Amino acid sequence: MVISKQPVRFMLATFVGLLSFVAMANPTTDSTQVKTEAAHEVHATAETAHAEAGHEVKALTPEEEKKEKVAAFIEHHLQDSHDFTFFSDEKEGKHYGFSLPVILWDNGLKIFSSSKLHHGEAVAEVDGNYYKLEHGKIYKTDAAGTITFDEHHHPTNVKPLDFSITKNVFSMLIVAAMLLFMFTSLAKSYKKGPVPTGFGRILEPLILFIRDEVAIPNIGEKKYRKFMGYLLTVFFFIWLLNLLGMTPIGINVTGNIAVTVCLAIFTYIITQFSANKDYWGHIFWMPGVPVPMKIILAPIEILGTLTKPFALLIRLFANITAGHVVIMSLIAMIFVGKNLASDMPISIGLTLFISVIELLVAFLQAFIFTMLSSLFIGMAVQDHHHDEHEHHDGHDYTDNSLV
Repeated sequence: MVISKQPVRFMLATFVGLLSFVAMANPTTDSTQVKTEAAHEVHATAETAHAEAGHEVKALTPEEEKKEKVAAFIEHHLQDSHDFTFFSDEKEGKHYGFSLPVILWDNGLKIFSSSKLHHGEAVAEVDGNYYKLEHGKIYKTDAAGTITFDEHHHPTNVKPLDFSITKNVFSMLIVAAMLLFMFTSLAKSYKKGPVPTGFGRILEPLILFIRDEVAIPNIGEKKYRKFMGYLLTVFFFIWLLNLLGMTPIGINVTGNIAVTVCLAIFTYIITQFSANKDYWGHIFWMPGVPVPMKIILAPIEILGTLTKPFALLIRLFANITAGHVVIMSLIAMIFVGKNLASDMPISIGLTLFISVIELLVAFLQAFIFTMLSSLFIGMAVQDHHHDEHEHHDGHDYTDNSLV
């Protein structure tokens, strides 16, 4: 087996495009709120609204406060962030982790550390401009950190363009570096001999698996090689990110809808731009059916080209998000339960069991995404052979006899 430099370049180019898209998508879809007091803020706002409306507000019990904190923690884990927070000391108000660079465009490029925002508790001053983090988004404000809201409690402050290296983007950079190192090392090992050495012995069976069980059966032996770079990239990219999501450092990249949308768009673009005339002919003018049916089927087939990538992005997003929610909820049993002696063994046991299943899901979701991508590409590039015969009644018939 020989790995040329072309797939490696293609993998790098694919990731760069993905990184740019997600970096711009994060500000509009993600939240970076790290405060463990988020639940209290929500209830404070709700209490104020109820008080203004003249309704009686019921105080939360300690058990209800615990549940609200757990819900806020799980919600924060599922979202993106401008920094890595490993754990927080609620009593002292300290967060332990490391900051990431904030890159804003506000009448010029503004670059500073997210530590200036202090998890939304402080106002960052940069070149005479003031910025504050509010529910995961950075807004322009004054020295006092004033944030104005509309009637729906949405901030009305100006929001600069945010190109920050968030937690998700940083994780993707790490995975991209790992992919580049893995594949370049494997390619170099083939220069020494036909059998790879070191870690390449583990990597080669996986590559052969994608080639022999995914690419060739779905795309065809004559055309599969052109798409191997993308298929290998998307498989290992999703798999490694899923595995990183199993670590306690709080990464949930493939559970971010913006990331799965980008990956599905890449599959969609490659499929449509690689399609041959037979593919488009089946979409706009279905062969072998009466003319009225051709007209009816055309918009349905066009819609079908959009539902395929939609199924890809929702399947990956929903499965990874569900796994994270289940594991976090099982861990939370220790803190919200009333009997620690009985709740802890059950929580730890179920968490370990689900975590083992999630290891399988991490691989399975990467495989399914790659398999369906190759299937959609194969449907677009395969050659269709029709022995059409025109009859006196004007209808087209196709000879479906087996050869």
